[in-house]
Amino acid sequence: MDLVPLIDAVGENGAALAGGVVLGLVFGFFAQRTAFCTRTAVLDLVRGRGNAALATWAAGFAAAVLGVQLLLYTGSLEVTETRFFSTPQSLSGALIGGALFGLGMVLARGCVSRLLVLGASGNLRALFTLAILAVFALATYDGFLVPARDAIGGLWNSAAIGGNDLLAHAGLDHFGGVAIGVVLAVAALALAISTRLSPARFTGGVIVGLTIVGGWYFTWQLSLQVFEPIQAESLSYVRPLATTIGLGTGTAGAAGLDQGLLVGILAGAFIAAVAFRQFRIATFSEPGTPSVLRYALGAALMGFGGILAVGCTIGAGFTGGSVLAVTSLLGLASMIVSAAIADRVIDGRKLAPSSIGASPVAAE
Repeated sequence: MDLVPLIDAVGENGAALAGGVVLGLVFGFFAQRTAFCTRTAVLDLVRGRGNAALATWAAGFAAAVLGVQLLLYTGSLEVTETRFFSTPQSLSGALIGGALFGLGMVLARGCVSRLLVLGASGNLRALFTLAILAVFALATYDGFLVPARDAIGGLWNSAAIGGNDLLAHAGLDHFGGVAIGVVLAVAALALAISTRLSPARFTGGVIVGLTIVGGWYFTWQLSLQVFEPIQAESLSYVRPLATTIGLGTGTAGAAGLDQGLLVGILAGAFIAAVAFRQFRIATFSEPGTPSVLRYALGAALMGFGGILAVGCTIGAGFTGGSVLAVTSLLGLASMIVSAAIADRVIDGRKLAPSSIGASPVAAE
């Protein structure tokens, strides 16, 4: 991939911004069309209802892992110098931050990427939640919550277990990573067939996962062709919210991949919502809507927990999970378990017996 003409035309930051926009557009469009949502996938499990959301999520995760592991196996990507492996990563941050994020995800009725999609589709509750989330994410990333982040994150790190690479712990090489990806892909396909997931929705889930692969490949190629060294990376949404707020307050540098991803996901989801007549203004005044305080608390927990866990369900779970980073996989597992418990404790008593087995409802 020759990015030199693009870099010459718009500069290094401009190239990263443009790549982020393209990746975000694809992610946002297909996430909106498939109702891609980690929270809803978890609720599928704990409420014993149809597994369409879970099958869609599994298709995306399997595509991300298999695609990235194939890049690593063929030498088309190198991740040893990325944030996941270049320095010790916080295990305590992944576990505690993931648990806080999972709780916040249930309270706010959606993870960060889903809230962005909902906001672009006219949901004002999601936009309110994102505003609170961004403030707490910035405070944790570069503000008054940094001491709390460092204190929790410093309790236990990957150096204590001999590194953050799952393959190394298992004594496997990159072919082993591809094998893991194949197993996940077969399992995702089997789940899709058993739940009679439509081919269109399954394909959409796969495309969402492939944006993670595209992000890794694009930023790796960019890192080889720019003058100033950068780390390879892929999609994330909690950090971009923090850095974008930082840009507005003058505490961050120039716009780049983070801002491109936000612009892209909002534009892609908006296009899909309008094109398929699903754009609808939703407010807190609608019947059955939880208290605004619940959304605000969930947003605060996700902002703090997401930065502490070094990513949201996409940034840690998919981007870090695709390279089989131990902390990312632990963080994702912590988010899922916490969300499952929180749903049973907070919302479980509100479920009528007739709702068991009902069709899943996307995050609101």
